[in-house]
Amino acid sequence: MVLISGSTEKRGVEFHDLSMSLSLNYALAIQAGGGLPWVLPCVPEREVVAESVAKCDGVLLTGGDDVQPRIYRDDLPPALARTVHPADGERDLLELMLVDEVFRQRKPLLAICRGHQVLNVALGGTLVVDVASEMPDALNHSRTDKKDKIVHDVQVSVGSLLAKATGVTRLGVNSSHHQAVGKIAKPLRITAVSIDGIIEGLELAPAQRHFLPYLLAVQFHPERLFSRHKEHLAIFESFVAACKPNRGGKL
Repeated sequence: MVLISGSTEKRGVEFHDLSMSLSLNYALAIQAGGGLPWVLPCVPEREVVAESVAKCDGVLLTGGDDVQPRIYRDDLPPALARTVHPADGERDLLELMLVDEVFRQRKPLLAICRGHQVLNVALGGTLVVDVASEMPDALNHSRTDKKDKIVHDVQVSVGSLLAKATGVTRLGVNSSHHQAVGKIAKPLRITAVSIDGIIEGLELAPAQRHFLPYLLAVQFHPERLFSRHKEHLAIFESFVAACKPNRGGKL
């Protein structure tokens, strides 16, 4: 059973109520990988988060809006602040709690796009607030027009968890983000990079692997590619396989 972090939509389908919001692709990818998806509503209460993590076998942090810059940076110039999409403070708080509980309870973790960034911030790292502004020579990583297609390659470190899962050291990925990981949190190491230096994959550093049975964070969206590209399906299969020991090998 995989706990998936959800977002909130201000006008849902039922009476335009405040509603849960999440792309169905995440649940379908977990199911295709052999797991049972369970979406966690955006209720940032410690007891709810702790009990939910206790009852699941692994956690998936999903994509979405920008992380509030004040969490990781104090000196944000106005021009750069204007590039930040409206942030959901409750979701930030929820996912910071989730990361804390994942480490406290030692559960497998897969983090995608925003989740990749949240993980780095939660552990003490920073973000590039806007790639186009702060890294003008970078590729266009905000290819929302091709969110379901391969748009560039990333180089994957030999021997990394991502390389072992996908079976490749050069992986074609999609790209729909304008922020990126900046200063790396100390427990993590870089395991995938695009040609322009954007960090596309993070894992626990070798000396820190005892903290969790599995941790993989990626900047791209494998849940939008898994049905057509076996390497991206393999990411979810690898993650779900890591969750199975918590159920005695059964899901």
